[in-house]
Amino acid sequence: MGSETGLERVQARLSSTQMGNPESRNHLVHAQNQSITMFTTNRISRRKFLATSLAGVAGSGILTTISHSVQAAEKRVAKKHLQIERIERTTVKVPFREVPARNMARELPHWAYTEIIEVHLKSGHVGFGETLLYYTWNATSDEAVQQAQGKNAAELMWDDELGAGLQMALFDAVAKAAEVPVHALLGKKINEQTPLSWWNIDTSVKDMALECAEAYKQGYMSYKTKGRPWFDVWAQVEEASKVVPENFKIDMDFNDTLLDAKRAIPILKDLAEFPQVDIFESPIFQTDIAGNKKLMAATDVNIAMHYGIPSPLIAIRENICDGFVIGHGASELMAAGAVAAMADKPFWLQLVGTGITAAFSLHFGGVLSHATWPAVNCHQLYKHNLLTEPIVVKDGFAQVPDKPGLGYELDRDLIEKLRVKKPSARPDPPRLIETTWKDGRKMYFGNTGEVNFVLTAGQEGKVPFFERGVDTRLVPNDGSKEWKELYRKASQQPFLIKG
Repeated sequence: MGSETGLERVQARLSSTQMGNPESRNHLVHAQNQSITMFTTNRISRRKFLATSLAGVAGSGILTTISHSVQAAEKRVAKKHLQIERIERTTVKVPFREVPARNMARELPHWAYTEIIEVHLKSGHVGFGETLLYYTWNATSDEAVQQAQGKNAAELMWDDELGAGLQMALFDAVAKAAEVPVHALLGKKINEQTPLSWWNIDTSVKDMALECAEAYKQGYMSYKTKGRPWFDVWAQVEEASKVVPENFKIDMDFNDTLLDAKRAIPILKDLAEFPQVDIFESPIFQTDIAGNKKLMAATDVNIAMHYGIPSPLIAIRENICDGFVIGHGASELMAAGAVAAMADKPFWLQLVGTGITAAFSLHFGGVLSHATWPAVNCHQLYKHNLLTEPIVVKDGFAQVPDKPGLGYELDRDLIEKLRVKKPSARPDPPRLIETTWKDGRKMYFGNTGEVNFVLTAGQEGKVPFFERGVDTRLVPNDGSKEWKELYRKASQQPFLIKG
């Protein structure tokens, strides 16, 4: 294959075809001629980089990529064959595995619902994707589907506004029609393998150890979870570290619940004593520049931040994190990856769903130079990956597929078995959560209609700060008056009962 990019390999065997929209083509070609490519190996100086508009640099690079990929697809496949004939949508409810099931039930039961989108091209090729309906960067709307009908799939696939499932399906369909893997439409493949992480929501001490052990058994070398004041983070890491080797890594996302540097640093230093602990994500509010600088100075454990808050220019200039969490649609993701590469900041890809989304993520891992932290796709939560074969992980890495499209096939028989009616709104069953401390205190939370009804209380400092010995459980609804009264009060606001 030599040093050619996937796009160049496609173009080399193509017959010449003009793009259908002259204005669009002229705009993209002009941008291409005016910009630097996002995949250049020449790194600009730090001073010049920081003085440059990051959005401008990344934006011009992504326009080059879009121009290449659209032209490549249309040269390989006659434009009329890339026309979208129809789009099918199927909602499925995917059961969780046992350990995730009892933990996701507290705050994220709605993650069980995902929508499968299939795009049928005039060529006969069918691409598929998914939208995790109630947790995604952008869900595919009815309007987006209507607007896409009858259009050229290659000209649409880079439009992030189409939402996760439709965009994914378009890339799969176009790549299949062009007889190339999705990564060939993204840029030059530079990684044969890409790292993956095992994910679960915050759990009991016992369940976290069980999940780490299962992750290691299945070939993973990284586990990502949540650090929360309603669980004993010291005991979580201590017990998990007993069931995995020292080179297995544990990453903990606090979602700002450590609140400020003064309170965060002692806890982070304690956890950093375990060799498995590798990354702390958002320990305190990302906009706290001074506080995050203190965290960077206080620990050798990597600090990760969601890309964009604060602006990348500030985050890089002030050096308030070691790397980023990057996701969203293809255009935004590739642009952010370019900025991270120019700043020499590693990141993990965070594209969440079943095995379908995980397969899509693998292709970005194949072309993005700094996607070196293990990707977080969360597909390990489910009993089924919705594919006809598993994504195999060995020594922490999965192969970047080279088959046409996503490189995996949809398990349509299973999809039929799991098919359900699409909920009219996010499922929000009554849930009563009880947190207990060693001294007998108890705190109750009831769902309020907001997704992060417990997390928000923690971010607002309404939950007692991190302590040893704290534990949390979902209180089963036994239909009793006592349960109903506790739930009624807790749904209005969290309340504490002293021991």
